[in-house]
Amino acid sequence: MRETFTDYALGPNPDDPRLTERVSGIDHEGRTIETSVVAERPLTIFLNRQEIVTAMTIGDYPDMLAVGFLLNQNMLRADDVVTAIDYDEDLEVVVVRTERETDYEDKLQKKTRTSGCAQGTVFGDLMEKFEDINLPKDAPLKTSWIYTLSAKINATPSLYLEAGAIHGCVLCHEDKPLIYMEDVGRHNAIDKIAGYMFMHGVSAVDKIFYTTGRLTSEMVIKTVQMGVPILISRSGFTAWGVDLARQAGLTLIGRAKGKRFVVLAGQDRLNFDADPDAVPEEAKRSGRKAGQDERLKEGTEV
Repeated sequence: MRETFTDYALGPNPDDPRLTERVSGIDHEGRTIETSVVAERPLTIFLNRQEIVTAMTIGDYPDMLAVGFLLNQNMLRADDVVTAIDYDEDLEVVVVRTERETDYEDKLQKKTRTSGCAQGTVFGDLMEKFEDINLPKDAPLKTSWIYTLSAKINATPSLYLEAGAIHGCVLCHEDKPLIYMEDVGRHNAIDKIAGYMFMHGVSAVDKIFYTTGRLTSEMVIKTVQMGVPILISRSGFTAWGVDLARQAGLTLIGRAKGKRFVVLAGQDRLNFDADPDAVPEEAKRSGRKAGQDERLKEGTEV
């Protein structure tokens, strides 16, 4: 077993045998190798008696994924009482039961295929709740926190470093990463964090959200709906994502690697308390392409 990171209330578990498989193949030199690949399996989500969606996921934390998905689709309300969450591993089904009677037949007829990996889907009106949310304006962000978070998260043993082909999302407070979720789609990872926050009563007002994926409209909308005022990514932006972040008052930071980052919305929250020249460059293994190349080199010959 590898080192565990005690800073996390919940973090990646790359040693879980259910999440990866060993597969044989050949490399660029024709050598036979064996490498790890991420497992992917369906999970059908029900809300009470109604089937909502089948998501492709790595299969960990199905209860949190289901609750977070329903919250971010505005099918669960913040004041809903969840009476039970039933998961059947053999049937690959999770049922979320609430005190409130629910019927979203009309809403399910209208859906938007998002730009998220693994074909993310949003049901109903994308802006149904977005325009009514007021993010806290006094949530500070020190540049030293950005540097510390990036270094800690990139050094954390993860499924990405083990097998690649996966996205990570991390809920943070100041310079401390708290909840780190991974999945084949970043929308699944953020939904699992939303589910955790709902189920454990975690406040969003003083939190920071970090993702390895692109800052798309979907990521901005979900972050705002969760009430998190700051969103950071090591990847880039889409134009609509930037427009929505500015509209909502969300601090949006992308291309955060080593000492570098770009802020395209919510700059007023930023406190430049760290000297960028004192920040070391990011380790090569932390880079996504570099990490993929390194894993290929480390493939075990059969």
